[in-house]
Amino acid sequence: MNPRLDQLHPYPFQKLRELFHGVTPNPACAPVNLSIGEPKHATPQFIKDALVAGLAGLANYPITQGSDALREAMSAWAGRRYGVTLDPATEVLPVNGSREALFAFAQASVDSSRHGRRVIVSPNPFYQIYEGAAILAGARPFFLNTTPETGYLMDWSRVPEDLWEQVNLVYVCSPGNPTGKVMQLADWKALFDLSDQHGFVVCSDECYSEIYFAEGQPPLGALTASQQLGRGFKNLVVFNSLSKRSNVPGLRSGLVAGDAALMKPFLLYRTYHGSAMSPAVQHASTAAWNDEAHVIENRRLYAEKFAAVMPILKPALDFAAPDAAFYLWAKVPGGNDTAFARALFEQQHVTVLPGSFLARDAANLNPGAGYIRIALVDDLAACVDAAHRIVETASRIA
Repeated sequence: MNPRLDQLHPYPFQKLRELFHGVTPNPACAPVNLSIGEPKHATPQFIKDALVAGLAGLANYPITQGSDALREAMSAWAGRRYGVTLDPATEVLPVNGSREALFAFAQASVDSSRHGRRVIVSPNPFYQIYEGAAILAGARPFFLNTTPETGYLMDWSRVPEDLWEQVNLVYVCSPGNPTGKVMQLADWKALFDLSDQHGFVVCSDECYSEIYFAEGQPPLGALTASQQLGRGFKNLVVFNSLSKRSNVPGLRSGLVAGDAALMKPFLLYRTYHGSAMSPAVQHASTAAWNDEAHVIENRRLYAEKFAAVMPILKPALDFAAPDAAFYLWAKVPGGNDTAFARALFEQQHVTVLPGSFLARDAANLNPGAGYIRIALVDDLAACVDAAHRIVETASRIA
């Protein structure tokens, strides 16, 4: 087996199972799981109907590039959402969820030869796929701590100047996981200037882009920023997904869009990788990308939960309202995130994710330590109930 597999860290939820091993949760409390970013809102019926209507496609091998109808739907959505014109033939591809594509792109792009670019930069805390993708591609992860001092954004001045020429790609996540922080135009300009100077690829993970709180004021995306800055899509690839936007995490459907010069070899890689999307899933995905009404309702449900939960939690936990996404990134009393999560599970049967499980020690700091990630994915009543229980546990620890 690939010896690099031994370098992979356990996934956060495996660590969570180990943390809770031997703990018996309070049987008087109904379980509420706010640890995983799995949407629990109902999948829209029209998407289910489109999936069924596309079942005849199971008789055919899928095309890796996807159907013309799907790529045109994705391009049209990008036009409405980001104000950009994407060529459906060369600048957009369907993928089996953004997670699969974020991993695969590093495998296709990293030159792991002795003299190749062998560094991948990512935020810290981070989505662990970034790290795993780097390791298995033969690259070295370089973690940039995002803390209150950096405004929970990546501070590029903390990358050693002599390292930039070794950087193959930079992962960014906006809106961010776990902080919900959104990059502004000046942040994008600083990153694009570095990319133009040093030649690395920007991989923008935007799977939370459609979960925001002020209707008509969506977060700025990389495609829009790049166009506004007059640089086109050079060395830029953007990853998005239907999972959060349309409440279909089990559909495993997303898109990659950007620089045609990168998309062409990535398509070649995917052809050999055998990662074509099922024709039935393509049919359902086309319907989902073409509709916005269900996404507006989805945002309303999340906004309702944040409005109800934050006032309850505010006296007990230290946090700022996120710019977007469905997470609260909260500092816990006592400063021990794992002890707090374990006590909360035992006393209240509420599951949250310790922040230290989402980060690595870098620059003498684990920037997730002392925080918990609360995913407001359950229904309103469950989230409100869980918030009251979190406060009760916090009051015992404070």
